[in-house]
Amino acid sequence: MTRSRGSAPGISIELEVPFHDLDALQVVWHGNYLKYLEIARTALMRSRGLDVEQIVAAGYRQLVIEVKCRYAFPLRYGDRFRVDAWFRDVANRLNIGYEIFNLTHRRRSLHGHTILVTTDPEGRLLLETPHALLDRLG
Repeated sequence: MTRSRGSAPGISIELEVPFHDLDALQVVWHGNYLKYLEIARTALMRSRGLDVEQIVAAGYRQLVIEVKCRYAFPLRYGDRFRVDAWFRDVANRLNIGYEIFNLTHRRRSLHGHTILVTTDPEGRLLLETPHALLDRLG
């Protein structure tokens, strides 16, 4: 399923909370939400033909430099949830927005973003997203 925020189409994936993602309070441990965002970010990049192998083959690397999450409603074992991911900006950095929606309880569980920068193979920061990547992100 494809979702859109603003002008850039995004993606949606649906998952179910496994038991091993819970903490002692029987809710999803806060760090596991980042795993769900990573799964959605990977799906978003793949939808543009840009998985890790393609980025490296083009001579680039990408690093997460910022993560922001606002938790709103907990996920629990067996809850079905949807993760939406979309590009908020791609010119200088990849700014990817997210929403996790608890389908079982029909409530938003999280909203946030990650920011990725692009480097050359030696780790030197590029101040703009290279055209070879921008052409696929559009």
